[in-house]
Amino acid sequence: MADTLQVKVVAADREVWSGEADQVIARTSEGDTGILPNHSPMLGVLVPSAVVIFATHGEREIVAVDGGFISVDHNRVSILSEYAKLGEEISLDQAEKELADANRKMDEGDDSEETRRHYLRAAGQLKAAQKRQGSNTLG
Repeated sequence: MADTLQVKVVAADREVWSGEADQVIARTSEGDTGILPNHSPMLGVLVPSAVVIFATHGEREIVAVDGGFISVDHNRVSILSEYAKLGEEISLDQAEKELADANRKMDEGDDSEETRRHYLRAAGQLKAAQKRQGSNTLG
């Protein structure tokens, strides 16, 4: 039996992170899901959140996603999201401003697809930035 996971996080425009991990925690439409080596095969729908990857080299990687899918099979974890960004690339202040801007637009009646995407991305980024700074324990 394998004792590590092969993890890939892929956005529409790039591969965001790839490597070995001991554990992955992702928020799906069913709730938080923890994945360890030899996890049962699964397919889940991600919600805007922060995925936490416990890399085998001891680092904790935080990745903001605006939704998408997670697939687990034979110790391979694939996270596919239209938008994904490493937590270290995100400013907490900027994420808060982006979310406030998206909320303001929605409060003013803007229900366009662009504004909804802006909101989902900002929500995911804020959760990742908070988690990276240790101020939010859940995704």
